[in-house]
Amino acid sequence: MSINHNLLVEVAVSGMFYGTPLVFASVGEVITERSGVLNLGVEGMMLMGAAAGSWASIHISGSNPWVLFCATIIGAAAAALVALLHAFLVVTLRVNQIVAGLALTIFAGGAGLSSFLANSWNLAAKPAPHQFQELSVFGWKNAPIIGPLLFHHNVMVYFSWIVVGATSWYLFRTRAGLHLRSVGESPHTADAMGLNVARIRYVNTMVGGALAGVGGVYFSLLIVPTWVDGMTQGRGWIALALVIFGFWRPGLAMIGAYLFGAFASLGLTLQARNVHISPDLLDALPYLMTIVVLIIVSNSGARKRLGAPAALGQPFIRDER
Repeated sequence: MSINHNLLVEVAVSGMFYGTPLVFASVGEVITERSGVLNLGVEGMMLMGAAAGSWASIHISGSNPWVLFCATIIGAAAAALVALLHAFLVVTLRVNQIVAGLALTIFAGGAGLSSFLANSWNLAAKPAPHQFQELSVFGWKNAPIIGPLLFHHNVMVYFSWIVVGATSWYLFRTRAGLHLRSVGESPHTADAMGLNVARIRYVNTMVGGALAGVGGVYFSLLIVPTWVDGMTQGRGWIALALVIFGFWRPGLAMIGAYLFGAFASLGLTLQARNVHISPDLLDALPYLMTIVVLIIVSNSGARKRLGAPAALGQPFIRDER
């Protein structure tokens, strides 16, 4: 057997494939939460991005790369609009952030707007005509170990690496990132320094929503290229747990996403090797891990030790402390 078909290599590659939409969604949520806004509507935003991306794949004409580029932009824009609504509710109207996020998940989720639009556009009638394909970068896809791990992915995997690197640089190496983290830690201090707290929260909430939409596009144009209501299957909630798992840092969130992706794909990998374990048990593992993470950090003291923004979930009201 080739070393590239070793079980560990296959599990790692599968983890990267199935974990990539979680990378986009969790990194987007890191950006949002670093501004002090808790967005529990990630699942709904992913589904809106999936529906919009699928529509674009069907209705936009042109070369495959052009259509996929447009589909990604449109999916991100659709999710960003939902994030804009969330920002209006929690920043301007100061609605409870947990309530607003849950409401948006219901509004845009598998039984809400995304499903309505998909049915109206008849997205389930046929597979998306334009889909992302695996690449052989430099022709090295068959190189031992590093070939499948680094040089044989679809373009979205490579784009996710760029997003993680760019986000880390933005958060920890730029003045804008310093301002963002200041708003998330102490909005009153940031306001006293002359920063526009509302604008920073609006912008970064929309950026986070857009990345969740890109994760949704990954589902509808790669993992499940035929529309299915609720196709993300709760991945938005896992993305929220990954933010905590990664200590609000993009690189660690990506590692967590790959671990969850590996667990999610483990059943298929083992079945291909005639190793039969209850598929229900294997399917439940990522969600069990999510529950464990959320239990561990369920109190404010734990969140503070892990590096949660001090003002996370708190509305900003000028001149009130």
